[in-house]
Amino acid sequence: MFICPKIRLTTLFVSILLPIVVFGQNISDIAKSDPLIISGAIGTHNTYRYSSGGNNYSSPMSNAFYLNLNISLYGFNMPFSLYYSNDNLNFNYPQISFNISPTYKNWTGYFGQSSMSMSNYVMNMSFNGIGIEYSSEKIRGGVFWGRLRNAINDDPTDPYARTPQYKRMGWGFKAGYGSNKNYIDIYMLRAYDCENTIDELWRQQVSPQENIVVGVKGCVTPLNWLSFTANAATSIFNTDLRAPDVPIKTDFDNIFDVKYSSLMRFAGDLSANINVKGVNASISYRMVQPDYTSLGTYYMSNNYHSLGVTFGTTLFNKVALSGTFSGQADNLSKEQLYTTCGYIYAANASTRIGKYFNLTAGYNGYLQTQRDGTCAVNDTTRVHRLMSSFSLSPSFFYETDHLGHNISLSGNLTQNKDLNKFSTGDSDVKTTALGLSYNIDVKPIDTDFSLTYSHQESDGFNSKYISDVASLSTSRSFLKEKNLNLSASVSLCYNEVERQSKSLSLGGDFSASFNLKKVHVFSASAAFNKYGDVNMTKTRSNLDCTDITVSLNYTYTFTLLAIKSKVKKEE
Repeated sequence: MFICPKIRLTTLFVSILLPIVVFGQNISDIAKSDPLIISGAIGTHNTYRYSSGGNNYSSPMSNAFYLNLNISLYGFNMPFSLYYSNDNLNFNYPQISFNISPTYKNWTGYFGQSSMSMSNYVMNMSFNGIGIEYSSEKIRGGVFWGRLRNAINDDPTDPYARTPQYKRMGWGFKAGYGSNKNYIDIYMLRAYDCENTIDELWRQQVSPQENIVVGVKGCVTPLNWLSFTANAATSIFNTDLRAPDVPIKTDFDNIFDVKYSSLMRFAGDLSANINVKGVNASISYRMVQPDYTSLGTYYMSNNYHSLGVTFGTTLFNKVALSGTFSGQADNLSKEQLYTTCGYIYAANASTRIGKYFNLTAGYNGYLQTQRDGTCAVNDTTRVHRLMSSFSLSPSFFYETDHLGHNISLSGNLTQNKDLNKFSTGDSDVKTTALGLSYNIDVKPIDTDFSLTYSHQESDGFNSKYISDVASLSTSRSFLKEKNLNLSASVSLCYNEVERQSKSLSLGGDFSASFNLKKVHVFSASAAFNKYGDVNMTKTRSNLDCTDITVSLNYTYTFTLLAIKSKVKKEE
């Protein structure tokens, strides 16, 4: 049932696309390319972890090995990659991925685990299969076929079995024409679950699904300062492949079996954009119908529509201003108990004062309200909430022949407040955060030092949280070629939940990397963290818990074979 339409549509797409693009190729460029170059990289990552609290949360030892290999044959690139890891000792099996993506001129092939750019309403996940893509200055297109996800088929009698899922297959294509200012692209995806890929007992709980999605994206620029963009898709979705067919003929019978479980839904957005005399502005609208689904996307919210406005400009060539506003409401189906509305707004400004001083300020807000749906909203339980955040960040930079100074401050006030008139304030939270950083570059010894401090307080109903973190770090390059790099840092952290708990931690890390003859890279890192609870009546901690992590890494880049072209390339 799925084979015939798949062959027809794929064949049609290739037969249309190939005559257009083949004649645009200059075959004589092949003779100017290097006949054969084989290059790549091989390496390993090894990590050891120790915790006085045990290793239940991670493996004590993890090892990974990887190999990247590229074969270039007269400009035709064929990259190979192999990755092995035993990081997950709980399952005790290696993780292996495989991908070959050869490229030549404007062509790209896909073999193995790959991804192809498509409309976000149609497909945003990778596939494991084959595909080919062409992209030139104005003409583009692609086609693929492969597995979209693996089956999960644990023993149904196992109480710890994972949630089952069918193996999902899919194929699709895209084609487009135009420049950045004026273009149109079309997309199509056909995806379906394979029913026999999970145990029969699981099939009684989980229904196999299928759908076909057609999308279009375009842009029109009637004036240099004005453009319109649109992105839309329609999905026909069968929630259960086993449902009986609709006994009437439809326009989709040749490529899709319409069943009593079928849904047809729409999603899309459009925007108008203005760029004139230093002012950038846009207005956009988006709608995703209830139950809109594409089996080529990981997750997509639906049953809502939104309207947004953005604005940006520069005043007096010194002050940059920007602002956004958007409103969103759900319950397009009118079947929810209540309708939830949200409004997001933000304003930001930044300027430079003199040669050394910069100042940035901003405000972000979110207002959530609730309206009637199938039921009337009760005033005592109505959702009416405001979250707002104010920030201010001044910075100062000054440089001499020997020293470079960079000082920055940051302040942030965030409030989360329940505006319901019957609210008692139990869920209200106010957070204040302050930060200070000082970086100094000591040029005579080519060494950087950095000192940072941050303080945060969160006040809620009968609770208060305090956190203070201070750190010192340094880095430097050594040897004549600066190919030995060392860095180190130490930090102290204090946390307190008023009248409940106090904790103190001391941490540090060290890293080193060495580049030998530009092909060998050795690196090592070590980190430790000492921590413990602070006695409520004292300010001293035993720091009796310890975490240690040590990593050793190595990478070797190589050229196995290089046969250069003797034909002189044109300038």
